[in-house]
Amino acid sequence: MLIDCTAIIAGFILLIWSADRFIIGAAATARNFDVPPLIIGLTIVGFGTSAPEMMVAGFAAYDGSPAMAIGNALGSNIANITLVLGIAALITPLDVHSRIIKKELPILLVATLLALALLRDSTLSQFDGFILLSLLVLLMWWITRQGIRNQSEDALTNEYIEELPGIMPTSHALFWLVLGLILLTISSKILVWGAVNVATELGVSELVIGLTVIAIGTSLPELAASITGALKNEHDIAIGNVIGSNLFNTLGVLAIPGLIAPSILAEGILERDMPVVLILTITLFVMAYGFRAEGRINRLEGGLLLSAFIAYQLLLFFTVT
Repeated sequence: MLIDCTAIIAGFILLIWSADRFIIGAAATARNFDVPPLIIGLTIVGFGTSAPEMMVAGFAAYDGSPAMAIGNALGSNIANITLVLGIAALITPLDVHSRIIKKELPILLVATLLALALLRDSTLSQFDGFILLSLLVLLMWWITRQGIRNQSEDALTNEYIEELPGIMPTSHALFWLVLGLILLTISSKILVWGAVNVATELGVSELVIGLTVIAIGTSLPELAASITGALKNEHDIAIGNVIGSNLFNTLGVLAIPGLIAPSILAEGILERDMPVVLILTITLFVMAYGFRAEGRINRLEGGLLLSAFIAYQLLLFFTVT
């Protein structure tokens, strides 16, 4: 058990560090090829912050643990909205100025409803995975198009310019890109191995491990990015990182176990976890969209989100084994 717990901790540390190196390398490479900062932030950085979830989901599904992969996707969405935005909003109320974010919010809601519709038959099939992944590709095309159209006028542009890595030789950027990808692969494998062993030793379902330990751990990059954004008054980045990550989780991470290891859903996903994800996504939409003015998540709402995170963890603790 000690070795397994050590593997989980070491896997998380290496996973987070390698994801950061991967993002820096990818962003610097793109900048050297004159890709606009807004597009880098919306696509490359968005993909990079979800890379840990994707890698972990891939290895979990490949190793015969699709429930852990599904739990990682759903649990990360829950943690992003409640834990990440809750803490960020407690630091400072988060205002939404970006028009792109206001366009992404309803897309996230629709994507969540689609995922729920696909899973209503209690299975995650290869067809479901193909549909979700295809929509992610279309979404990336749409986001890139929006970035090109709005790069000179959207509130996110200046925030991303300040946050993207400075000028870096292409050779160095490619080095970090490749090294980050290699270490992401290794750390994900170590993390999944340790998590599966711990679940077996404790008699806890792989779904619950995915919903809790792994989901929280793989959401740490989003937590760091959103807290940094809140401290720097870069509110759109703080919220945009969560929305982008949840879109990747819903359409990309959830697609992976369907494509690699189609399976019948574990008990609790349809009855408990998907409804929680949907309710929280609707809550985020109502808070951040701003129907008559700019959207805003204030400290009271941040406290409610953080309370929802605690309540969900307690629900899992008292209702599952």
